Amino acid sequence: MMSKQGNAMKLAAMTAASLVLAASSASAQSDQAITVTRAGSQPSTAGTAANFTGSVRVDDRFKGSGEARISGATVTFEPGARTAWHTHPLGQTLIVKQGLGLVQREGGRVEEMRPGDTAWIPPGVKHWHGASPSVGMSHIAFSEALDGKTVEWMEQVSDEQYGR
Repeated sequence: MMSKQGNAMKLAAMTAASLVLAASSASAQSDQAITVTRAGSQPSTAGTAANFTGSVRVDDRFKGSGEARISGATVTFEPGARTAWHTHPLGQTLIVKQGLGLVQREGGRVEEMRPGDTAWIPPGVKHWHGASPSVGMSHIAFSEALDGKTVEWMEQVSDEQYGR
């Protein structure tokens, strides 16, 4: 059986070892730089005709590094513009910045989105989103990669589907 002094010394040694490990971990974390990407430092790109209908601009793209799986962009849709049907393996979050947006899950009703609204699309849900027919919309879109993939693009949303 260990004496009280032996227990105290063992506890002190374990505490010291824990503090050294914690300090080492904190030091490693504090050595990582924060990355700031300045607004306007990346060129705007047009939404591709394969994935969008109408005039769409993509800005401020971002992607996590290392183990981070998050990525996204600010997307601006002119009136009537929209995405094609698509899914996300780990879901998608949209935060509307301005205008009047629309979002629909396959088989569901079209939902309006206004500035400040947040839409969560669950993993694997086939959906589309874009601007209303008469008012443009801008949102920030966030999604996570699974096995390096954030989106599965599908067929275009027809005018009939969009106009419901």
